[in-house]
Amino acid sequence: MAEETVFTKIITGKIPSKLLYHDDLVSAFRDISPKAPVHILIVPNKPIPSVNDVAPEDEPAIGRMFSVARKLAADEGIAADGYRLIVNVGKNGGQEVPHLHMHLLGGQVMGALGFRGNGE
Repeated sequence: MAEETVFTKIITGKIPSKLLYHDDLVSAFRDISPKAPVHILIVPNKPIPSVNDVAPEDEPAIGRMFSVARKLAADEGIAADGYRLIVNVGKNGGQEVPHLHMHLLGGQVMGALGFRGNGE
């Protein structure tokens, strides 16, 4: 089994948090350090360390993450104007918690992503 993460502790109730969504496959809650007026994390309940660890049997949970993102965007009133979904993978991709998660960001114009590198 993968190591217990802060997200696992939130999902299981070891760390108190108001879940915005929870079912047998995924859970969602607000980011504690929001980068936009709406910043929600959507996570599979199964502790999958990263996208690199997704297996075929995880496809229902991954698909559910997108369905939940759509629902929460509507619930938060940001669906019509648009929002951003981000999944970071690994250290260079900016992943800080080794538990696959999707960021749902919105409520403001998100603008272009700032990339470092060759300027392309």
